[in-house]
Amino acid sequence: MTSRRKIMQALAAIGFAALLPLDAGAQPNGSAKLILMGTKGGPAVRDITQVPSSNVIIIGQDSYVVDVGYGATMRLVEKKVPLASIRSIFITHHHSDHNLEAGPLLYSTWTGQMTQPVSVYGPEGVQNLIASSLKAHEFDLTTRMADEGRPDLRKMVNVHKYDEGLVMENEQMRVTALRNLHPPITESYALRFEIKGGKTIVFSGDTAYFPPLAKFAEGADYLVHEVMYVPALEQIIKGSNAKTLLKHLMDSHTSTEDVGRIASAAGVKNLVLTHFVPGGIPTLTDQNWLEGVRKNFNGNVIVGHDQLEIPLQ
Repeated sequence: MTSRRKIMQALAAIGFAALLPLDAGAQPNGSAKLILMGTKGGPAVRDITQVPSSNVIIIGQDSYVVDVGYGATMRLVEKKVPLASIRSIFITHHHSDHNLEAGPLLYSTWTGQMTQPVSVYGPEGVQNLIASSLKAHEFDLTTRMADEGRPDLRKMVNVHKYDEGLVMENEQMRVTALRNLHPPITESYALRFEIKGGKTIVFSGDTAYFPPLAKFAEGADYLVHEVMYVPALEQIIKGSNAKTLLKHLMDSHTSTEDVGRIASAAGVKNLVLTHFVPGGIPTLTDQNWLEGVRKNFNGNVIVGHDQLEIPLQ
């Protein structure tokens, strides 16, 4: 226990609790930052400079991963984030560009220096996702346990299903969820991370324009929102084997203009653009993504890119 915490507890014991701020005991453990590891919308990988969705919030020595699309593990290694520092993995919904590497990330962590349990939080279906991945690699898992003396990974992963409301709370943060609008998936959520004594970060998850999200993100320091540039959609439709892809994109993602509307209504301090639809199009510039947002939001906008670090101090 820190000296500061001891002093505050002593003050509270003798009747000075009313003089302390409600949050006084909740201070970030060291530096905190957000890293956008993968910022591409959709499962196809067109260029290794932009891979599907993944993020990590780092607080002191602990890491919290938000979505685990293809490439998440390598991005963590590239950013020199120790896999053994991962305490929790959060999945916003069960599209492959958000959950494909849940099992592989756990496995890579286990074959490294994993010594503490890791919690996985996701919507309905998360139990099957993790159990199936571990089952698929059961031969390798049991072989390495016997041959290399490793602990049983199956006993080190705690899986939690969530819906709207409180998802998790520990000594570092409080996480809540809001069901968003991402048809045909009904179990799709935005997540709000409130770092105790620190910043608040809201992830929109994949969603169509959804005004209730503004209330959920109200006053956040950072709103990390997916974004769609409608004029460029035809570039990814040509030659695709997905015959109704255009309809899906229009029904379930948020245009640049509408992202600006949400950020403005929420009064967020910073808007971070990510999950670019279409992604991996080299001819699109930051200005393409900004021009629609700026029609409705005058605050600070960060155009995300893979491996972008955002300090949370």
